[in-house]
Amino acid sequence: MEAGRHLAWGYVDQGPLTPLLARAMTELSEGSLTVLRVPSALMCAGMVLLTGMLARELGGTRRAELIAAGCTAVGVVFLTTGHLLSTTTFDLLVWIAVTYLAVRAVRRGEERLWPVAGVVLGLGLLNKPLPAFLAAGLLAGVAIAGPRRLIRSPWVWAGAAIALVMWMPWLVWQADHGWPQAEVSRAIAEGGSTSSEPRWAIVPFQFLLVSPPLAPVWIAGLVRLFRDPVLRDLRFFAWTWVALAIAFMATGGKPYYLAGLLPLLLAAGAGAVDGWLERGRRGARRVALGAAFALSVAIGVPIALPVLPVEDIEPVLAANDDVGNTVGWPGFVDQVAAVYRRVPGAVILTSNYGQAGAIDRYGPDLRLPRAYSGHNAYHEWGPPPDRGGLVIVIGEVEREGFRGCTLAHRIETVADLDTEERGTEVWTCRGTARPWSELWPELERFG
Repeated sequence: MEAGRHLAWGYVDQGPLTPLLARAMTELSEGSLTVLRVPSALMCAGMVLLTGMLARELGGTRRAELIAAGCTAVGVVFLTTGHLLSTTTFDLLVWIAVTYLAVRAVRRGEERLWPVAGVVLGLGLLNKPLPAFLAAGLLAGVAIAGPRRLIRSPWVWAGAAIALVMWMPWLVWQADHGWPQAEVSRAIAEGGSTSSEPRWAIVPFQFLLVSPPLAPVWIAGLVRLFRDPVLRDLRFFAWTWVALAIAFMATGGKPYYLAGLLPLLLAAGAGAVDGWLERGRRGARRVALGAAFALSVAIGVPIALPVLPVEDIEPVLAANDDVGNTVGWPGFVDQVAAVYRRVPGAVILTSNYGQAGAIDRYGPDLRLPRAYSGHNAYHEWGPPPDRGGLVIVIGEVEREGFRGCTLAHRIETVADLDTEERGTEVWTCRGTARPWSELWPELERFG
């Protein structure tokens, strides 16, 4: 939301598309959480629809389409991203859409779909740079398994050129600002994110991203893409998955970076499951599949969606740390406001963009000034004016540049939940040791 108030061609940690969408939703209905999240819900619905359509393109029956779409509909990663406005939601939709267009272009010989795929890819790159990995992975897969005619196709390269031209404004912005996205990526690789995981966990985590009971479906899809002669012309997708798994392990990416290929694997696996249902004890197998879906709903919905009372979500935090960042922000800002009333007129400096964003969202109703932070895009938006005065410092900020600091408060969380903000220290300082313009470069932090 705050990035949407500072529209630009690029930001430290994302492209312009999602902030622009947030700005549009805010203009439609300022402060409405429902309106803000409508685009994500629609994009998630699009993912479900495209997964079913992928199953049809792979020769699946109507039942295979429903199985594939159903797996996406109850998949934890899709439920989670489908109710939050974030770059990830649009990124997943882009991966699935590009995959669908590529499958159609290869299977039906519709070469003119490659420029369309380029447009979709270009939009995705204006959201975040991850689709560039998809493009590279597809190229690697084709180089390994063919059909190598794609490498010689002018339509394919026309699509790539379109995507590159559309991405150019973001690339220029990044180059002009010293490529901060690379710094953010390094911080993520070093564990500087709530959703960062060890490099070795990339593949094991795939078993959780849909749900453990339904993991056999996408595994069957991966095996089928490798072995089924009917899908020989799409074998490069299996190698794309392998290449990207290796790439994300090597670069320290997050496990969900591979999630955009799961719908294709589910679509391929749905065909295998459909055939499996027709063999042996059909009734028992249908019950087993129904039970897998029921278990997935029972496991995934409480983890991904806000269906539990806040005081009951402590167990959920063990499975999804990010849930802790979706609760308690009004209370956090209330506590900051209580400190501010003791030192009116102070500059508010936070350690991360979550804290700053919460203050900028809820603070105006409590007569708080805008927040400042050295974290990611907030640093780009500049320091406070060089006029000296009191400072409220929140969280892990180096205080060597501040004078006369005393601990004023420790943040308490709703229901005493063990979230990232619990126990965060709030300091009041008499001022800065140097002008803000000199201190500001030292406060920059990526992650």
